[in-house]
Amino acid sequence: MRSAWDRLAAWRDRRTGDQGDLWHRALIDPSLRRVIGPVRGLRVLEVACGNGYLARRLAGQGATEVVGLDRSEASIRRARARERSRPKGVRFEVGDAARLPFPSGRFDLVVVNMGLMDIRDARGALAEAARVLGPAGRLVFSISHPCFDLDDRSLWSVERGFGSDGIYRDVVWRKVRGYREERRTRVPWRTGPRTVVWTDSYHRTLATYSRYLQEAGLAILRLEEPAPRAEMLAKSPQGPYLRDIPLHLVVEASPWRRARRASRTRARNRTAGGRRSVGRGRSADSGSGRPGSRRGS
Repeated sequence: MRSAWDRLAAWRDRRTGDQGDLWHRALIDPSLRRVIGPVRGLRVLEVACGNGYLARRLAGQGATEVVGLDRSEASIRRARARERSRPKGVRFEVGDAARLPFPSGRFDLVVVNMGLMDIRDARGALAEAARVLGPAGRLVFSISHPCFDLDDRSLWSVERGFGSDGIYRDVVWRKVRGYREERRTRVPWRTGPRTVVWTDSYHRTLATYSRYLQEAGLAILRLEEPAPRAEMLAKSPQGPYLRDIPLHLVVEASPWRRARRASRTRARNRTAGGRRSVGRGRSADSGSGRPGSRRGS
């Protein structure tokens, strides 16, 4: 029996293309790519790669090796077809995120773009990502924001009323309930006027994701909450709301030894910066202009 993701493969490929759909290209991916940073010379694995558009983009940015993996055979067939049409040097494989078919320490970077919340064994997937990372490697993933996007237990509420200036305007709220209740839910994908395909998704709290990362030996280095770009503001009715309330989260994590070294480096830099500022302060006290106004600029 074909999985729901196999049944969605052709529809998702048409929507995604080589740039990502609206939500990816104008909301999620800019933050994700910023956190990923330069990939030249890196060995990269993308888990839950779908039609492979992001893996192919990373290959085009100079990564030494890029592998895309997805459990959906139909999605991988689509990814391979795109690679044959315009080769970027990406290898696509069918596989389970919680049982990666690669040796330990194989990659410098593992990326999971909007996939972890749809993987039943997220703990196993994060442990496997940590296993295949080299000691200086990084994991970067994006997910639905656990605090604000909880399946059918979160919604936009739009109310219309007077502002302080006496003008009627919309006031938008994000209402959430049941955050602490972790559960599986069913997500509808409307692929046609009368066609809906349902997939499984899993709400987990921030504390659970943090615990899974810790158990895998990974430390969080960075969090970002993507904000909408101009295209998202123009084309999606939710675009303006997303300027105030984020529905996605981007996380960067690394093996804890590397994270500890990075923390020590930042601490040394802060200490050095503080010492330098003392000198500036003395100079300011002696009559030279102090740059205190920069905070407000």
